[in-house]
Order: sequence, then C-alpha cells, then structure tokens
Amino acid sequence: MIKVAGIGRDMKQDITLAGPTSNQTSAAQAMLLAMLIIGVTDNAVPLIAEQIGPGQFYVLRTLVALPILWTMSQMGFGSLASVRFGAVALRALLVAVSMVFYFSAVALMPIAQALAGLFTSPIIIVVISVLFMRMRIGKVRIAAVATGFVGVLFVLQPDVAAFDWMILLPVAGGFFYALGSIVTGCLCKDESTVSMLFIYLLAQGLIGAVFLAGIEIWPLPTADGADGFVTRGWIWPVWQLSPLIVLQGFAAVAGVFLITKAYQLGEASFVAVFEYSVLLVGPAIAWIAYGQVLNLGQMAGIALIVLAGSTLALRSSKGAP
Repeated sequence: MIKVAGIGRDMKQDITLAGPTSNQTSAAQAMLLAMLIIGVTDNAVPLIAEQIGPGQFYVLRTLVALPILWTMSQMGFGSLASVRFGAVALRALLVAVSMVFYFSAVALMPIAQALAGLFTSPIIIVVISVLFMRMRIGKVRIAAVATGFVGVLFVLQPDVAAFDWMILLPVAGGFFYALGSIVTGCLCKDESTVSMLFIYLLAQGLIGAVFLAGIEIWPLPTADGADGFVTRGWIWPVWQLSPLIVLQGFAAVAGVFLITKAYQLGEASFVAVFEYSVLLVGPAIAWIAYGQVLNLGQMAGIALIVLAGSTLALRSSKGAP
C-alpha cells in the first residue's frame, strides 16, 4: 500500500499474479473485506485510547495476535522462520514505528485525516525512488504525485496562521510505512506472509514494552481521556477493554491475511485500487459512531488521493514511467 494497514496496513506482500476473471473477483472481495475490517477496528482505537496508552495497546495487541499466528503456522499457512532475518527485522521495525504514529493520529484526530496522512505512502515511495534509487518517472506520475499531495492537504487542512504539528503524525506514519514497503519489495520478496507478520508483531510488542519502561522511568504529565494517550503508561485492570483488544488482535492477523490473499489471487494494479476503499469505509464508520463529518474540501481530497494512488499503481504495473 500502501499499503495499509493500519492493521492490514501492517503489511502487504508484493505478489503480482494475473488470473481469470473469477480470481480477480475473489481478489477484489478479499481486499474489500480486509478494508472493512480495518475501517471498523481502527475506529475502536479512540475508545481504547481513552483508557490506555500506545505502549500497553501494542503489548496487549501482540499478546492476542501471536497465538493466532502460531496456530495459522501449524495449519500450514506459512513458516514462522524467516529467510533473511535482518531484512525482515528492519522492515518490521519500520512498519511498527509507522503504526505508532498512525494509531496516535487515529486517537487524537478524525480518522479521515489519519488515513489521508498514512496514504501519503505511495507518494513518498515514488519520491524516495526518484531521489535515492535513480528511478525515472514521466509526466503522468509527476502529476499523480502532485495530485495526491494536494489531496492530502485538502483532507488535513493545515492552518498556516496557527500550525498544529499534530497533523504531521499520520504523515510520519506514511513516511515510515513507505520505507517499510521499499524494504519489503527490495529485500523480503522470498519471505512468507506469516514470517513477516510474526517478526512485525514481535517488533510491535518490543516497542510497546520499551515505551512502557520509558514512561515508568521518566513519567510525563497525562491528560484525561484520549488526549493522554501518547504519554500514558501501564493501566490495570482494563477488563472492560478486553473485547476491543481481542478484536484488534484478530483483526491484525485477519486483515493481513486477506490483503495478501487478494494480491495472490489478482493482478496487483487491479487489487490496489480496492485498497483505497478504506478511505470511504473508515470515515463512514466514524460518522456513524462518533458523528465525524467531512466537509466538501475533505471529500474532494479523498477523491484526489484515490485518483493519484490508482494512477501510480496502474503505471507501475505497466512499467510505464
């Protein structure tokens, strides 16, 4: 994705297999279901953020997801062992860091803005590829990058007179996700989905534990509710959050599995377009659950991001500059 997920944003394996129409349809259905899962479960983050912090969220999410992943491995979905551990660990660290920024953004701002920032990833990938990997691009891709950037500005709507640095949280998530995607494409092509997700979950849990240790040693002032999410340490008990934490763990695995299955069944450029459906599902759920309303400018921005991302995906699949 980007490819995104917050949960499924967690990982996308680059597999391009063209198949018959039935496979393409199944691929689209798998991706749409994955984005539905992501759109619903990411909207639960603000509820979780009212009581615990990102460190505890990461640790608990990992503890729920790891047994599910181990069971999938035993059922033959893939090995937990990696071929190139260093490359997989680097990718896992980058994606895990990106999700820290993304989940913090979801907790503190409307989900449409958080998703828009995360979906800067395809744009950032192109920019990095041009500047540091000597990739040559044509006018169409340049226009797509510019269009996507304008779309992100439309959704984030930064106030130049009173700039709020918080809007950079999801963009930072998009930046690190882009780096993780580049590492995936360049160094992790021979790795199984289960292996990459396993190492990612370990990295996620480790980051959460380090964060909690840091907060314990150097405690910070913590506001009430979601405003205190970023600086909150370990809170116990949290039994009332158990259903949401379990949901997050299951969604982390299910979303990734469905995203990967979609790319295995369908042609990548075709499937990638459906990944942008989360930009519709997430805000729609937020509108129903929290009354978050998009203005016309933000709606136009989402349309521009979808147009730009789809254009980049199609040009990439055709090998066009």
